[in-house]
Amino acid sequence: MAEKPQPVQVLYCPVCSLPAEYCEFGPDFEKCKPWLINNAPELYPDLLKGAIGKEADKVSERLKSVGISSVGRDRAAPSGESSSKQEEVKRLPGGKVKKKDKQEVVIEKLVRNKRKCITTVKGLDLFGIKLSDASKKLGKKFASGASIVKGPTEKEQIDVQGDIAYDIVEFITETWPDVPETAIYFIEGGKKVPAV
Repeated sequence: MAEKPQPVQVLYCPVCSLPAEYCEFGPDFEKCKPWLINNAPELYPDLLKGAIGKEADKVSERLKSVGISSVGRDRAAPSGESSSKQEEVKRLPGGKVKKKDKQEVVIEKLVRNKRKCITTVKGLDLFGIKLSDASKKLGKKFASGASIVKGPTEKEQIDVQGDIAYDIVEFITETWPDVPETAIYFIEGGKKVPAV
């Protein structure tokens, strides 16, 4: 008969309540470090370099008692990998680089039924403005219907009934001073034109 495998003993961090191996991915790794230096130094040898004075001596003694003589970076690779992943640029299929959203407000006038217009405002949310509040203010200011709609790129935008494209620039800059006038663009004839 084959022997039953013994259950694995997992060391949990009392600070973040994650297994010690996953503390670096937890909510506050800085608070976990002192506990990790004392209780699981073999998992994070980089922390030994940052330990000062008596703590470093205690940790190195503990490592020797465990049987680890030299401290290497072989187990600390995940933290190095995560930082390189953050710096890495997101690539789309075909090798194209995905551009980050620029902080800009794009205003476009759409004509329907040859007479009625809809003015579309995109990008206010990139400046930290709640679209629901913005649509209410736009609706009150221009006495028209304003609603939040998902655009063709699956991003939310504000649709305001009526041709208010040129009046809206002044209203946006007065109402939300965080939005500079240089960051507002119109789409005219399929091209992006600065509002200034």
